[in-house]
Amino acid sequence: MTKKDYIKQLERIATLLELSAENPFKVSAYRKAAANLETFEDDINAVSDFTQIKGIGKGVAEVLEDIRAHHESSLLKTLKEQVPEGFIQMLKIRNLGAKKIVKINDALGITTVDELKAACLNNEISALAGFGKKSEENILSGIEEMLTMTEKLSIYQVHQFTQMIDAALAQIDEIDRFSVAGSFRRRNEFSKDIDYIVETSDRETVKAQLTALPFIKKVELAGDEKVTIQAEREDLITTVDFRFTDSDGYAHMLQHFTGSKEHNIRIRQLAKERNEKISEYGITTDDGNLIQMQSEAEIYQHFDQTFIPPEMRQDGSEFEFKEFGEIIQPEDIRGDIHMHTTYSDGAHTLEQMIEACIAKGYEYMMITDHSKSLHVANGLSEERLLEQHARIKALNEQYSEIDIYSGVEMDILADGEMDYSNDVLAQLDYCIGAIHQSLNQSEDEIMKRLINACNNPYVRHIAHPTGRLIGRRNGYHVNMSKLIETAQKTNTILEINAHPMRLDLSSDVLKQYSDIKLVINTDAHAIDQLDLMKYGVSTAIKGYVKKEQVINTLPREAFKSWIQNGK
Repeated sequence: MTKKDYIKQLERIATLLELSAENPFKVSAYRKAAANLETFEDDINAVSDFTQIKGIGKGVAEVLEDIRAHHESSLLKTLKEQVPEGFIQMLKIRNLGAKKIVKINDALGITTVDELKAACLNNEISALAGFGKKSEENILSGIEEMLTMTEKLSIYQVHQFTQMIDAALAQIDEIDRFSVAGSFRRRNEFSKDIDYIVETSDRETVKAQLTALPFIKKVELAGDEKVTIQAEREDLITTVDFRFTDSDGYAHMLQHFTGSKEHNIRIRQLAKERNEKISEYGITTDDGNLIQMQSEAEIYQHFDQTFIPPEMRQDGSEFEFKEFGEIIQPEDIRGDIHMHTTYSDGAHTLEQMIEACIAKGYEYMMITDHSKSLHVANGLSEERLLEQHARIKALNEQYSEIDIYSGVEMDILADGEMDYSNDVLAQLDYCIGAIHQSLNQSEDEIMKRLINACNNPYVRHIAHPTGRLIGRRNGYHVNMSKLIETAQKTNTILEINAHPMRLDLSSDVLKQYSDIKLVINTDAHAIDQLDLMKYGVSTAIKGYVKKEQVINTLPREAFKSWIQNGK
């Protein structure tokens, strides 16, 4: 359990209490406790008495103990059962918080999203005190956005499901190997279901164990070739197919069910040109023999094709691409230069993040906690920032295995100003510019902020340039061609944020602009999030990004020179 896990549950409890019209002081107690944990810099799992943490009373401390013991608060479970499901769905509507939901319910008795939409269309919301026509229009557009985004699971939601499923499959001894397939393996941003390929010589035993997994909502099919279940995680349910195969058929099954449909049509055309047929079982030659390759690479080689990464298997045009050897690969990444610690809103200390980066074999890393104006993330004042800078410099002397750089993720303020003066920034190794607030500004206002940041001599790269959250919000209004032109003129790098909630820049943008300088970072707020780098690299692969475009593929000494030379 990380600090973030505790905070998330406290915030969720506060929201559900508010939806239950609970005493405002009780709601406030949980919100304040969550905020106080944000600024707590020690290891939360080592705390013997939670009441010793500033702002944590006896009641909240008991909830924290419950979370530590059982991983989920019993109070949270109870609240989830008590609060109407429609209220939970309404929370997903942008700019509609718990207070407004309760107010609408009190006035109109609305308990579902459909009822809320109808009330907006009938101008009932705008008639309520404190709302108005603009609020009604925002709610209506928020509903449409939410409904569009919840038709399928986002890549982050699928990531969470696959982590849960992978852990369960790894415990089944009779499974020789397994892999996720389908749209998630291609790293599509949305998926309607999840596909797995399972190699086993004991299908009956594996079938029995798959149909008894603890997260099953419903078993839809338990056959000799496939098991289909409805898997449940928190308030989400999705279909999962497990397809059985043996060792000889594994590569073909994986290639076929990875897709895409258009990609597989092209492979079948290649087979037809050789008087062959290809299916999920293998390649049938013109004399009727079945050939089974031992790897996907061998399948492509059979058709005189270079191995095509799953991320690039899209519309068939990938078969015409000839520069696969230049495309970035996971092993090309030499360091991560955007991460957070307990100094701001991270879950782990400086030392813990350093040790984790060393364990990953990185040659360099950058500490980039939040800046002073981002109060919700415990942003650093100038004094705290420079204190951290001194600590990082001392730690860099202690660790010979890795270069540790001192940076900051600095807010680009609503008026276009930077959150720190250049005098402060000049003392650091590095500065990232980022927009976190006033996201609803016009394109002109947003572009003024981004251009000002690019023109700043100390801002080396722009984090998550569009601000989107996949499945939750579309991002702010960015003129991408203008941003890229400005970035190139000012030697400012643009980020591929690897967190699967962001993947920002997107693969579509990357494919459209093939000559931009990039950096791939996790924006990790905890040690385990350093593992999310693979999603950033996958996004780059999907966008046909070449290794030479990405700054953090530079070797240690070359990267040091790049840092020291400035913009």
